[in-house]
Amino acid sequence: MGVLALAEPAYAGEQPGNTQGSNTEQSGGGDGSGIYATARITYSGSVAKGGGRGNVTSADVNWTPPPCWYAPFLGAKDFKKLMSKDIESQMNTPGIGGTAGAALSELKRHYEDDYGWTDTPGYKDYNVENDGKGMFWAAVENPDEPDILKRSSCNDLPFWVENGEAPPPQHEEAITPEILAALAYQHMQLPDTKVTLAPEGTTKVNLPTWAWLDKAVFDEVQATAALNVPGFNIQATTTAKPVALKLEPGTKDADTYPASGECAINADGSIGEPYAKGKADETPPCGLRYLRSSGNGTYKLRATITWEIAWTGTGGAGGDLPNGTFGAEQDITVQEIQSINR
Repeated sequence: MGVLALAEPAYAGEQPGNTQGSNTEQSGGGDGSGIYATARITYSGSVAKGGGRGNVTSADVNWTPPPCWYAPFLGAKDFKKLMSKDIESQMNTPGIGGTAGAALSELKRHYEDDYGWTDTPGYKDYNVENDGKGMFWAAVENPDEPDILKRSSCNDLPFWVENGEAPPPQHEEAITPEILAALAYQHMQLPDTKVTLAPEGTTKVNLPTWAWLDKAVFDEVQATAALNVPGFNIQATTTAKPVALKLEPGTKDADTYPASGECAINADGSIGEPYAKGKADETPPCGLRYLRSSGNGTYKLRATITWEIAWTGTGGAGGDLPNGTFGAEQDITVQEIQSINR
């Protein structure tokens, strides 16, 4: 059976409203009768401004955040008010009949007259006798999912969940700490760290250029996603730790150190080694060497940091998420001089 198209969205809105590095609290309001506003996922820690999608990119091209999920929506009385009004308005619309009219009639029986299907129990009078003891759950579309078919794939009718109880097992996409962890990952804002170079900006053909990142500007990042409504409170925190730096010179006429271009993290949390006087002829542990002049232009050196990402959540849940990457480009001028004294 298809999902009823409510006059007001039946989606528990994922509407973050915080800025990077800030803590926010957005909770559903109530009037003391078990009627609560649409549940919202809140974000805190280092997340994209406005709660929008962050700048971390999964190193696993097959990984995507959840396109949709089910979350607490409304208390019984408020759900009845919304649904009964919408069903009546659609049934009274001229031209509604046949299959559409039958579906609306069936839906009305489902919520009013205890009419159910396999694994889908019906309700009497929208379950208002249990108002305050639970909530109806409804589908949520991830606004950052570009594929509308995936985004709308959670098409079960709104269903009732008692406070403190787990959603029925047939609703596999019900919100969990793991889903929250994936959403925190999706919104995570990583620092835009510029790699330190020596020489900086302008170097010479065949001269080793040293590259490094100090631990002081290269530390772990955390982001938290939480959902808190009466009878249901869960959260998850993702932690990103830098583990490697990859250098891409911007031209094939260059060597990288090491040859893979991937510089591992040091024991003290730094990457590479700062250049010191007298090391001009040494091979840097992390760096590169250009073999051809950039002429009147520049090369685009891209430095990409790989972040190892794990999560912990409510009830001791936790695990690993795909490594994340974030990179930036720097203009490098390479001059046609064979050697230089430092």
